[in-house]
Amino acid sequence: MTATDIADDVRDDNETALSRLGSSKALYAITGGEMESEAILTAAADRAHAASETFAAWVPEADAEAEQDLFDEAAQLTADHYEQVLGKLDDHDPGEVPAIQTQLRDADDAAARLGGLLGHTLVANKLIEQFTGFFVGDADPQTASLFRGYGGDIDELRENVLDLIDDLDADPDAEAQSASSPDSASPRQDAVAAAATEAIQAAYESYTEQLEAMGVNPKPVC
Repeated sequence: MTATDIADDVRDDNETALSRLGSSKALYAITGGEMESEAILTAAADRAHAASETFAAWVPEADAEAEQDLFDEAAQLTADHYEQVLGKLDDHDPGEVPAIQTQLRDADDAAARLGGLLGHTLVANKLIEQFTGFFVGDADPQTASLFRGYGGDIDELRENVLDLIDDLDADPDAEAQSASSPDSASPRQDAVAAAATEAIQAAYESYTEQLEAMGVNPKPVC
């Protein structure tokens, strides 16, 4: 099984959660119902700031240089995005750490961190689509372009994550299992998938709780 297969399985297993995290209700949830540009930008800044701190903390904890480089890339990407969003705000005091980042900060080995980062990219892309769409609708093409570009950067980061997930099982025992059962996941691949799902579900549970607290049905209206 390849890392791409794992990512596809994670998407399939979390189809409902990712679909709802990619709906306009997701913006409503993370802004507390304040669907104004400043509230949207503040929510985006909160998420980028928290993510950059999470990934920066992983760098010295990683065992392999390739992992350190990847986590440093993720930290720099999210920190740069934070600075870009900050340029659109008069001021910003980071808010409560998002649930997905709280979940990721408990990761304590390579599989958990790589899986968590994979889950982060899948959730981030869904929100970025909504951020982009909001500013397109708000007749602010420059800000929409900022988020669209960030979405492309997240796509590239995910590809780098998948490359490292493939490398994670590049040892004799894993290769022997792959040769005998090419369609089966190794224990470490299972751990990666589980961590990705845990990250997505943390974001989804927060989405559900926030909407329900406002008296909003988290399910889409048919």
